Amino acid sequence: MADRREKLDQLLGKARSLPKGPGVYLMKNAAGVVIYVGKAARLPDRVSSYFVPSAARNSRMSPQKLPMLDLIEDFETIECESEWEALLAEARLIKDIHPRFNARLTDDKTFPYLAITTRDDFPGVFVTREPTADVFRGSKMLGPFTSVYALRQAVQLLQRVFKFRTCRLDIRESDDQRRFFRPCLLHAIKQCTAPCADKISRDSYRADIDRFIRFLESKRSVMLREMRQEMDRASQAQEYENAAALRDQIHALEKLDDRGRRADGWQPETESFYVDPRKGLAALAKALDIDGPIRCIECIDIAHLQGGETVGSKVCFVDGRPLKSQYRRYKIKSVGRGSHATSGGPTAEDGAARGTSGGDDYAAIREVVSRRYRDAGEGHELYPDVILIDGGLGQLHAALEAFEQVDVKPPLVIALAKAEELIYHQAKPEPIRLSRQNLGLKLCQAIRDEAHRFAQHYHHILRRKKVIGE
Repeated sequence: MADRREKLDQLLGKARSLPKGPGVYLMKNAAGVVIYVGKAARLPDRVSSYFVPSAARNSRMSPQKLPMLDLIEDFETIECESEWEALLAEARLIKDIHPRFNARLTDDKTFPYLAITTRDDFPGVFVTREPTADVFRGSKMLGPFTSVYALRQAVQLLQRVFKFRTCRLDIRESDDQRRFFRPCLLHAIKQCTAPCADKISRDSYRADIDRFIRFLESKRSVMLREMRQEMDRASQAQEYENAAALRDQIHALEKLDDRGRRADGWQPETESFYVDPRKGLAALAKALDIDGPIRCIECIDIAHLQGGETVGSKVCFVDGRPLKSQYRRYKIKSVGRGSHATSGGPTAEDGAARGTSGGDDYAAIREVVSRRYRDAGEGHELYPDVILIDGGLGQLHAALEAFEQVDVKPPLVIALAKAEELIYHQAKPEPIRLSRQNLGLKLCQAIRDEAHRFAQHYHHILRRKKVIGE
C-alpha cells in the first residue's frame, strides 16, 4: 500500500509540472497500454486530480471507471492550442485506440461540417456529417465544428442576415420556368431571397454568398461588437427578452470559432469510407466473374434477440456509396417469439453462429426478399446489379427460395458469411475465398456492416417501445 502511495505521489508531482494549458491526456497501465483518454482545459489541474489521496472518494467518475484508478501506472499528454482542439483530439484518439475505460465517443458518429455548394448557380448552405458525399463534391467545406446545435443556431441566425437558401432544390439560372414557382415561407419572412422563384439575379445572390463566406473565414469582431452594443441598449431599455435573444445569438456566433480544419485530419473516416469505390467495385466484379460494371448493390440483414422483435433491413449503395433515401426497414411478421420455422437450407449452423436459430433467420429473409422485390419480380422496377445477403449458405438458399416465387429473376444473389468472410455465389458450388486485403471483399464487408447497423438500430427502437409499453 505504501509503495502504491509513493507511486501516486510521483505521478502527482509529474502532473503538477505539466504546461498550464489545454490538452489531451492518456492514462496507461503497467504494460504501457492506454486505458483511458481524456481532455482538459488546464492539464495540471485535471491530470493531478487522479492522484491526490482523496481521488477515489471525491471522484466524479462513474462506478465503472473507479477501478481505473488502481491500474494507472503512467500517463502521457498532448498539448493543444485551444479547448476545442483538445475535444477533437480526444475524439480522434478514442476512435483510433478504443481505450478500455472510454465509454463515449467510441461509435461512428462524426463532427458536423458546414457545406456551401459553390459549384451551383445559386449555392445552398447545409449542415452535414458527410463532407465527402457526392452531393457536396466541389463545395466549400468549413469545419469540423464541435457542436452541431450551436452550428445550426448560428446558420439560422446568419440566414436572416445573408438570406441564403437551405433547400435541396436544383435551381438553375437557365430555367425560365422559375418565375412561376411559388417560394417557401422563408421568403415571406425575409430569410431567403428566393432564387427558386427568380426573385434575385445570379450575380446578386453570388455576392451575398461571397460576403457570407468572407464573414465565416474572417474575424467576426465588428459584427459581434455591434450585437453586444445592441444587447446592452436592449437591457438598459428593460427589453430583457430581446436582450436574452441577442445574448444567445452572440453565443452561437462565438461557437463558430470552435472548429478545426479538414486538413488537420480529425476525421479521416469521412475522407475514405472504406476503399476507393471504383477500385472496390472493379475488384468485386472480377471476383464474381461479372463482365460489365457493378453500379447498384443492395444488402439485406436480419436482427433480433432470442427470436423476439425480429426486424430486417435493406441498404442500397450506388457506385460504391450509400444512397440513404433507398434504405428500408421491415418489422418481420412471419417470425415471432419462440418461432422455429424450418428451412431447406443445408447449414442451420450458419444461423446458430449468429446467435439464433437458422430457421428464424431463413423465414425472416424469405419475408424481406418477398416484400422488397415483389415489384421487381413482376417487371415493374429494376433489380440491383448485386443482392447481398448477410449470412452463409443457408441464408442464401432462403433468399433464392423467395425468388423462385417470382417470374423475373434477379441478376445475381450472393451471401457473405461473418465467420470466415466467405462469399457464397448462387451459381457456384464452392464459396469464394478472397484475401482479407481484397478491395472487393472490403466493399462487401462495409455494405454488410452498414446493413447490420441499420437493422440493429430499428431493433433497439422496437425493444425500447416494447419495454416501455409493458
